[in-house]
Amino acid sequence: MRHDFVDRTPQGTQAEGLRITLLTHSYWPEQSPPQRRWTAMIKEFSASGWDVDVVTPVAHYPFGRRALPRKMAGRPFQPQKGQFTEKILRVPYLRHGNSRAARLLDQCFSAALSIPAGFMVRKPDVVIVTAPGLPSLAAGYILAKARGVPLIVEMRDAWPDLARDARLVQGSVKGIVERVVDFVQHRADLVVTVTEGFAATLRARGIRNVATVSNGVHLDSIPVMGPPELDRDVFEALYLGNHGESQRLDVAIRASALVGDSMHLHLVGHGTQRPALEKLARELKAPVTFHAPLTGDAMLERYASADTCLVSLRDDWKSFDTTVPSKTYEVLAIGRHITAVVRGEAARIVMDAEAGDIVASSPEAVADLWRELAADRSRLVRNGDSRQWVKSNAEYGHLAGRYMQLISELLADVPSK
Repeated sequence: MRHDFVDRTPQGTQAEGLRITLLTHSYWPEQSPPQRRWTAMIKEFSASGWDVDVVTPVAHYPFGRRALPRKMAGRPFQPQKGQFTEKILRVPYLRHGNSRAARLLDQCFSAALSIPAGFMVRKPDVVIVTAPGLPSLAAGYILAKARGVPLIVEMRDAWPDLARDARLVQGSVKGIVERVVDFVQHRADLVVTVTEGFAATLRARGIRNVATVSNGVHLDSIPVMGPPELDRDVFEALYLGNHGESQRLDVAIRASALVGDSMHLHLVGHGTQRPALEKLARELKAPVTFHAPLTGDAMLERYASADTCLVSLRDDWKSFDTTVPSKTYEVLAIGRHITAVVRGEAARIVMDAEAGDIVASSPEAVADLWRELAADRSRLVRNGDSRQWVKSNAEYGHLAGRYMQLISELLADVPSK
């Protein structure tokens, strides 16, 4: 299946000077999936003269507490300038650790305060809420209704399916969460997904207006990287991203232990499972090094050192059939070989882009692949097709153009109030 998001918007079809209120649980200067997506989108929106007011908590991701200087993290209910023309209004948060219940309570608290905060910014033409976090959906629905403007719900994950697979909530709370998500999805003026598969799932459930705008990258910020060395004693595998339950990184650690000292696995990032993963690596004496999150030149140096990049999702959650890890697009643009421990739509993208090997989610299968790649390093040399695939399907300039067209068309169809 080929994605086709190249912007073919006729000149003049995008409305000028629109105003958006965006509700998100994480934004710049944090480093997070919604931050990366919406920093890229707002850069393009701003260049087209659109105004965006971002309502978001004081920066506290991923540690559940403020780790940045107060001037950068923002102050509650105090306007803050963004990187482009957007204005940011922060709401308070609740300090928390890795507990799911504590994180959910924090998200509920900030989402509730996002509603009055939404009245402290200029009245928008449309409200956009991006999820997860799930409590923001209810806040976005209430705010859009109260301000009398259309609501766009953006589902960056397959909710509530993922919550069901992960057993994130149990008992009566589970039923409430699923009903709220379903309620808001059915009443949104537009639902935007990041994968075609989940869009099809929602349409099958009777949701009337669904469109797909995938995640992506700005290619001009990612250099073309030459192939790894063909003569090398130690094979290097790299993973960058979240260290959570969804990724099953224990499989990669066990695989590296099976291969032994002829390889080295670098895991870059943070997440709830990182302490357990570090313990596992010590117990197995696995050739693994853990790194803090990297950006800029440090991240590019780590990519340059890698022979293959790991993209991984666990294979026992059905919702991941329609999930594509956002880092996939960055690795495709870099042009490194991909060890793809994924299935469904993510696997199809890797195959379409001729970017690497699809492998089963087992330590033995991954170890066998890495041994084969180390023995025949010519398989690591890519032909540039993956970067071309990104240019055609996942470049943020094109994706933002598509998003703007969808918003413009929505507002043209909605009667003025």
